[in-house]
Amino acid sequence: MSKKSSFYPEIRSTTVIGYIRDGKACLGADGQVTLGNTVVKSTAKKVRTLYNNTVMVGFAGATADAFTLMQKFEEKLEAYRGNLSRSAIELAKEWRMDRYLRRLEAMLIAMNTEQAFIISGTGDVLEPDDKIVAIGSGGSYALSAARALAENTTLSAHDIVEKSLTIAGDVCIYTNTNITLLDL
Repeated sequence: MSKKSSFYPEIRSTTVIGYIRDGKACLGADGQVTLGNTVVKSTAKKVRTLYNNTVMVGFAGATADAFTLMQKFEEKLEAYRGNLSRSAIELAKEWRMDRYLRRLEAMLIAMNTEQAFIISGTGDVLEPDDKIVAIGSGGSYALSAARALAENTTLSAHDIVEKSLTIAGDVCIYTNTNITLLDL
């Protein structure tokens, strides 16, 4: 189901956000998946732990594409013995250069307790200064909420991610409040 196909409606879904604060990291996502203007699933799990539970990943975009990318990313983590930045860069390089992978329509967040990256198929490996990463249709809503909470409260990374996802779920029609959270 490509966005370019006229037979299938565009798939829109997901808010994924991660934050690192005080040596603790949290990554969360909503559970809604839509096809066109119909909610087809409300309990999807879009975040996972990898590499002996030391790295968390979350995805937005086409599910099959995202799982392919997570598998590739896990291979990079194994090859580079858990080096998150090196694995992210190598995945982005392969994703951009490989003819098959280049067509995948997804984005990934990869993080541990020290670093957080957004990885895209255009070769981007972005590491925001404030250690808040967000992707998906409600990503900018969650990002705005997280930045406001981080600057004006002493809430934990977990609480900020949870509250940000709830706010995004109240604003973005492609996001619900059935939230999955992972912590390191």
